Amino acid sequence: MDTNFKSGFITIIGRPNVGKSTFLNRVIGQKIAIMSDKAQTTRNTIQGVLTEDNAQMIFIDTPGIHKPKHKLGDFMVKLAENTLNEVDAILFMINAKEGYGAGDQYIIDRLEHIKSPVFLIINKIDQIHPDELFLLITKYKDKYPFAEIIPISALEGNNVDHLLSVLKDQLPEGPQYYPEDQVTDHPERFIISELIREKALQLTREEIPHSVAVVIDKIEKNTEEKVLIQASIIIERKSQKGIIIGKQGTMLKKIGSQARRDIERLLGTKVYLELWVKVQKDWRNSDRYLQEFGFSKSEY
Repeated sequence: MDTNFKSGFITIIGRPNVGKSTFLNRVIGQKIAIMSDKAQTTRNTIQGVLTEDNAQMIFIDTPGIHKPKHKLGDFMVKLAENTLNEVDAILFMINAKEGYGAGDQYIIDRLEHIKSPVFLIINKIDQIHPDELFLLITKYKDKYPFAEIIPISALEGNNVDHLLSVLKDQLPEGPQYYPEDQVTDHPERFIISELIREKALQLTREEIPHSVAVVIDKIEKNTEEKVLIQASIIIERKSQKGIIIGKQGTMLKKIGSQARRDIERLLGTKVYLELWVKVQKDWRNSDRYLQEFGFSKSEY
């Protein structure tokens, strides 16, 4: 291996819905983080691995930092804040269209004692006029001593290569942590559950609040070389069950067929997907269910 090989960990932080997952999927080149226009889509820190000839960048997509309203919210914020002291660089991402807000100041206050370099990433620049961008840069410059301010469009890919080049220069020399063909440290089971959850969020739109969890009950290969996946969609109220299932099961079928296509791309094989809908009242405030659904008790 090249003696000048560089590697490091880069965390992506920001208010909910600024495009962190879109950016991560763009960089990695395939979907490993779910995307939804609902706030708080990301619930666990997702690591994406980008390996190039002489460098490996490990990106950590964190839940949006916000003032928590329940135990799940506490867990998500602690998870995001805990990454700040353990990385080689921090990307503080904002939504160019929304501009500066109290939520950004909440995050900036938490960066005060951080030693890692913080890069301000102004995302969604394709949605604003260049004059507005100049004003945004001026405003944020006074808020924190950023290592650099880089405007991008994660969706369109604008300026993303430049950002990666800046980050590569920033990284220390280090080992290759992951094989070059590995794009995430998460097991397939986790990504499959996230892909199902993404479809449930996207297809039900405003009807279902952000109280959906997905638990994979079973994954096995059957004799026809198909993968059988059984999963439960967990919601908090009986009224939500009807929305997820839909009239004569139409919504659940739609969620299943769209998720199955993404899962087949992920696994590279045919998939038979069975979905159930279960009600667990107020699961986001239950230690037992948070742990059961994959949120470590030590972290909330």
